[in-house]
Amino acid sequence: MSLQPPAYVDLSYARLTIAAALILANAGLSISLSLGLERRLLVAAARTIVQLLLVGLILEWVFELESWYAIAAVGLVMVFAAGRAAIGNVSRRYSGVWLDGLLAMGLASWSVTALALTTIVRPVPWFQPQYAIPLLGMMLGNSLNGVSLGLDRLGEELVGKRREIDGRLALGATRWEAAAEPVRTAIRTGLVPITNSMMVVGIVSLPGMMTGQLLAGASPTEAVKYQVMVMFLIATATALGTVTVVLLAFRRLFNDSHQFLRDRLTKAD
Repeated sequence: MSLQPPAYVDLSYARLTIAAALILANAGLSISLSLGLERRLLVAAARTIVQLLLVGLILEWVFELESWYAIAAVGLVMVFAAGRAAIGNVSRRYSGVWLDGLLAMGLASWSVTALALTTIVRPVPWFQPQYAIPLLGMMLGNSLNGVSLGLDRLGEELVGKRREIDGRLALGATRWEAAAEPVRTAIRTGLVPITNSMMVVGIVSLPGMMTGQLLAGASPTEAVKYQVMVMFLIATATALGTVTVVLLAFRRLFNDSHQFLRDRLTKAD
């Protein structure tokens, strides 16, 4: 006897209150243990509800409109928000770091998403929001970590090794010869999260893309194929974003005269 594929289960608001009760239980646990996290938990839960409801309303409008300029507008807002979040976690900054972060995030996410839509998934039309916006969001959410970690590590490496770098430059080394190792270390650091995720995907955890498709009733084989595609796309976007932002920072912190402009690096508040 063949089994019918599972039907999609529609969650009612009454059922969602059960999940909300779990947050209240966490807040109660924080109060009982004097952790001081109850207010932060409740504020985070409220923000989650409001933000996701707003996103849901906007996406319903975009999905119905099916217009490329509406998708582009949503994508620009997503890139700006991701770039702001990425740079906000960097401890040492320089003039132009916000622009570098936005450029790196935009280049990595948009190019990889466009490649996936036009050559791999190929929906009709190719900019169909059902595919374009979720894919762009996954590229941004993961490349954000690489950009943030890479920039943060680069700043720490340059400050920690400034005497060594200045010494090499004084002896006639080029700016690349003096800073190559900190640059490589920063890029490697930015790629650590996605590399670790790829090493244990499917064994330690089921990723969001695959889990969502399984819950929606897709066959495990189809869910696996989509997840493999997404993991490879995320790895590419993360690598591209991290390399781009680190090299842009390198260009700003070392001039054409092969001088290290260490005074441009300032500690973030």
